Amino acid sequence: MPTILRALVAASALLCAALGASAQPAPEVTLTRLECGTGFNDQRRFSDTFAYSDPKMPFTFSCYLVRHGDDYMVWDTGYLPGSNPSAPTVSLLEQLAQLKVRPEQVKYVGISHFHADHTGQLPSLPEATLLIGEREWAALTAPKPMAGANVAAFTHWISGGGKLEQQAADKDVFGDGTVVILRTPGHTPGHQALLVRLKEKGAVLLSGDAAHFHENYANNGVPGFNYDRADTIASLERLKQIEKNLKATVIIQHDPRDIGKLPPFPAAAR
Repeated sequence: MPTILRALVAASALLCAALGASAQPAPEVTLTRLECGTGFNDQRRFSDTFAYSDPKMPFTFSCYLVRHGDDYMVWDTGYLPGSNPSAPTVSLLEQLAQLKVRPEQVKYVGISHFHADHTGQLPSLPEATLLIGEREWAALTAPKPMAGANVAAFTHWISGGGKLEQQAADKDVFGDGTVVILRTPGHTPGHQALLVRLKEKGAVLLSGDAAHFHENYANNGVPGFNYDRADTIASLERLKQIEKNLKATVIIQHDPRDIGKLPPFPAAAR
């Protein structure tokens, strides 16, 4: 076969392959809220400028399942059932089973930060790759771990038994911009939030503990126990700009007023 003809055949084959790849439908992305605890908290703890006065504010603990095509990611894992009065009565695994998702199907488990109300059920997903902020991991695994770090929940990954990815910056989890872990330090050194872009609902921002109530978010309220005040405010401002630019739905994970922003379990937002 002449050289020019061979080149044309090869180019045609490459074009057909490219067209075939572009014709593949984009993976469907869904977001489901899981119940990971409920209770009350003293709202006065969540401002270092004495902004709040309610000693008993309703407080919720939310976890989420993201489906990206055939892949699954869990975001935050809540309290361990039975660990305290605010802990859930139905475990994370039981809720996943209701959705017909087996723990070994969960490819990633992303955490906003290392506190027990976000990591209590982490050991139930030992085959998932842990996605954690680089500075969070450093504070967690230091010779003297940072106060409040739920070190026990991470034993499997600290020992090298589980897969781990540390984020120094944002992470595009599936490589197509639909699920992005956002670097939002302040509450803890390596705190993260999550952006999920859904076809029907649009962009959704899951706050982690960047803010705990609507009032924190709206007024840049900073808890006195946060790691860094300036970082907290900078992260809140970043989330607000993302909300504005993407017309995103912001979900404050601890605020029960935001539960209704997603369909009730077991339904998913699309």
